[in-house]
Amino acid sequence: MPFKLVISDPETGKAVQYELDDAKTNSLVGKTVGEIVEGDALGLPGYKLKITGGSDSSGFPIRPDVHGSGKKRVLIHGPPGFKPTRKGTAQRKTVRGRELSQEISQVNMRVEEKGSTPLEELVLKAA
Repeated sequence: MPFKLVISDPETGKAVQYELDDAKTNSLVGKTVGEIVEGDALGLPGYKLKITGGSDSSGFPIRPDVHGSGKKRVLIHGPPGFKPTRKGTAQRKTVRGRELSQEISQVNMRVEEKGSTPLEELVLKAA
């Protein structure tokens, strides 16, 4: 299943959605949240992107503090996966581990280093 990338640019404050094909999806499998990925493997030459999160096809979020790639029920105190209404509350929720696998449908990324071509042009050219 191909990943849908949501790439955020902190300088402009804009986010770009980008659908990967299967070959490029395989280059992300096995990476973890917080890792920096070369944009060349994703069709974005000159860019460096940091994986910040994501979700699977069922909508379960990826938590950076949960090991592995499978679904787990963990006690959590805050986002992602649980938004407490009162201070100090915790709840047991099902979340995904921090490692990317084939079950992931959306990956959130942030631009760490820009390339020479604007991001919007590269995404439109690839689509």
